[in-house]
Amino acid sequence: MLPILHRNGYKIANPTILARIGREELDQLLRGYGWEPAYVEGDEPALMHEAMATALDAAISRIKSIQQDARSGGQTTRPRWPMIVLKSPKGWTGPKVVDGRKIEGTFRAHQVPIAVSPAAPPEHLALLEQWLESYRPREHFDAKGSLRAELAELAPKGLRRMGANPHANGGLLLRDLQLPDFRAYAAEVSSPGAPGIGDTHVLGPFLRDVAKLNDAQRNFRVFGPDETMSNGLEALFQATPRQWDAATAPGDEFLAPSGRVLDSMLSEHQCEGWLEGYLLTGRHGLFNCYEAFIHIIDSMFNQHAKWLKVTARLPWRRKIASLNYLLASHVWRQDHNGFTHQDPGFIDHVVNKKADVVRVYLPPDANCLLSVVDHCLRSRHYVNVVIAGKHPAPQWLTMEAAAKHCADGAGIW
Repeated sequence: MLPILHRNGYKIANPTILARIGREELDQLLRGYGWEPAYVEGDEPALMHEAMATALDAAISRIKSIQQDARSGGQTTRPRWPMIVLKSPKGWTGPKVVDGRKIEGTFRAHQVPIAVSPAAPPEHLALLEQWLESYRPREHFDAKGSLRAELAELAPKGLRRMGANPHANGGLLLRDLQLPDFRAYAAEVSSPGAPGIGDTHVLGPFLRDVAKLNDAQRNFRVFGPDETMSNGLEALFQATPRQWDAATAPGDEFLAPSGRVLDSMLSEHQCEGWLEGYLLTGRHGLFNCYEAFIHIIDSMFNQHAKWLKVTARLPWRRKIASLNYLLASHVWRQDHNGFTHQDPGFIDHVVNKKADVVRVYLPPDANCLLSVVDHCLRSRHYVNVVIAGKHPAPQWLTMEAAAKHCADGAGIW
């Protein structure tokens, strides 16, 4: 991945912070984040095109070199990745002045720089014509208005097209997970109300073996903001460490460059973004989090749910694996930090969506939780929210009864 920071100075109505700090401070900031920045700056189009092409070639060459060193040379220490800082005027090549106010190079270029309507001044239409003519349409289109053949030939073909590239249509790459029989992990229930160790502690060994079975095809990960252990899924670390390529110190646990658990960053936003990208490129995952803090990604959940809804109507888009949330530190059992950690409102947020996109599960005991998670990992094109306890709690159903109860969807006890 090659990030490009477009430093054009403004947003809707204000300057941007990174445009108002000096080059030295910006460089220190980006290098502190681990990047190797290359700078492309100017306002002369011909020179900028050449400079940008040169910077892109150099960056891609560096990325390939890093990949080669890691994949063939065994070099797994954290590299300094390239990035590009592009500095150009806001509204570059657009109208420079409208109604006596400067447009290019100011915040006014962010929205609609010229109002063209019957009520607008006649000179606006002339400005618009001048702006559109600056793109030299007669060089790009023939007399009938069709794109010239030599330019159309530049477009990617086959799987290189954006919509056909399997990395952008992950369902084309999706393979079923290999799942163990969830019944083999059952909690023993001698009679209804038998004591339990905490439902997620029973689920942990099942997820551990899911990670084991799918390690070869490398298509399953567990994400969480430093809460995998706290949420009762410690058994995962019997099979896989956390992925970590920074420095380690004596006393660290479960850190390695090849781990299948990503929970070393305390950021729900980052975990959500990681998981969405993982699913969109044809893999499977689960996001475990405290119920009170999952609200941090409400808007990200919204966008993913909208995306699922729209793409389900596009026949050329294949379905992807479901986005699975496991909320284990839930509202009802927050003993030592109760009030700050109590917020069951994510359910309210989720069930506002259509039922063809979302599912919410409230398994009442460990055996129901095993059945539910097995079902969720097999499902496609949903957002599944599973809320389950991590503290010791009574167990109600034998595995046989739990599997039947979950399959039926309702039951009388």
